[in-house]
Amino acid sequence: MEDTFSNLATYGYIGLFLYSLGGGFVALLGAGVLSYMGKMDITTSIAIAFLANALGDVLLFYMARYQKSMMMDGLKKHRRKLALSHALMKKYGSWIILFQKFVYGIKTLIPIAIGLTKYDFKKFAVLNFISAGVWALVVGLGAYYSGAPLIKTAELIGEKPWIAPLLLVTFGGLLWLYLEKATKKKSK
Repeated sequence: MEDTFSNLATYGYIGLFLYSLGGGFVALLGAGVLSYMGKMDITTSIAIAFLANALGDVLLFYMARYQKSMMMDGLKKHRRKLALSHALMKKYGSWIILFQKFVYGIKTLIPIAIGLTKYDFKKFAVLNFISAGVWALVVGLGAYYSGAPLIKTAELIGEKPWIAPLLLVTFGGLLWLYLEKATKKKSK
């Protein structure tokens, strides 16, 4: 177990950066708990996750804006989710840049959807960096200050491993139902 913690302390920041390019919620949650345990530094973890998350969304926006044909080829299977992203963008305006950081399933699609529109790049970049900062602080500090209950939950799952698949299937099912309902065509 000590080898695992040593590896996380050595390579954890690199993993956090790479994972945060495309989302990073779980990695930052783990880094927050490991910081609580004294194995990582919370300030460094939050800074790395912030930088990678902001950079990842700017890259997605840029690719959608300037490499449309390549992006659209890769998004053929996700047309309904992309349509949902456009609808959310119209409904919530610039606030969606902040909201999308916290919603699994559309996190990577919103910057692409915004990049496909005429939304100002500079405005997106500024709002995205602010949103990434809020996201990193909320998730990182939330995990850090919730370290004790999260560790107890992990220990409970270690003692009763059947709980983990049950939680994953429940969460996955609820997420799938939400996305199915949100992206379903409305009949007139």
